[in-house]
Amino acid sequence: MNRASLDKRPSDVARMFDDVAARYDITNDVMSMGQDRRWRKQVVDAVAPKRGELILDIAAGTGTSSEPFEAAGAQVVPADFSLGMLRVGKKRRADMAFTAADAMNLPFPDNTFDAVTMSFGLRNVENSVKALAEFHRVTKPGGRVLICEFSTPTNPVFRKVYSEYLMGALPRIAKPVGSNAESYVYLAESIQAWPDQAGMGAQLQQAGWSDVEWKNLAGGIVALHRGTKA
Repeated sequence: MNRASLDKRPSDVARMFDDVAARYDITNDVMSMGQDRRWRKQVVDAVAPKRGELILDIAAGTGTSSEPFEAAGAQVVPADFSLGMLRVGKKRRADMAFTAADAMNLPFPDNTFDAVTMSFGLRNVENSVKALAEFHRVTKPGGRVLICEFSTPTNPVFRKVYSEYLMGALPRIAKPVGSNAESYVYLAESIQAWPDQAGMGAQLQQAGWSDVEWKNLAGGIVALHRGTKA
């Protein structure tokens, strides 16, 4: 189930992210209790960027997720559909190649990137399989994809507690530090509607990716899915 099921048009979601752009990074840090930093490191380790590689970071927002790839010696293109996010990122890192891009219709030629990564953005795409197929198109043969996304806790008791936190506590926590608490209600709903680990893996395979595997983080709150282009 994707964004369309939550009655949000693409333009609505873009405006939502524009509204929260200025305080997006600090709000995420507070809501995840600092875990988002650990998750970002896990993403970089899983991508294993090599010096000189070209990496596309979709849903890069303000570029926080892109910086570690650059630090590892890779060239990175931070891309996002929210112009507000890109403006904030460009003010902070004018040297980075921020690019406006729709995940379902990427403005790049076939076989361009050594790796494509997307963290906490795929569930906001209207058609996630179409986006994953676009990632496949722009990746070089032998290249890889890494999707970091909220998923389903593996422990049933913890799953229930986590669900109650998402729908109840998360918007209240976001309100003092964020600029639009209603946006975080939508984000909580989109997390609950998202497929579990196996469902996400099936979407990657449907989009043409091979050797699909995943790793759970924080008991399954987040999952890292990886695939390669044959």
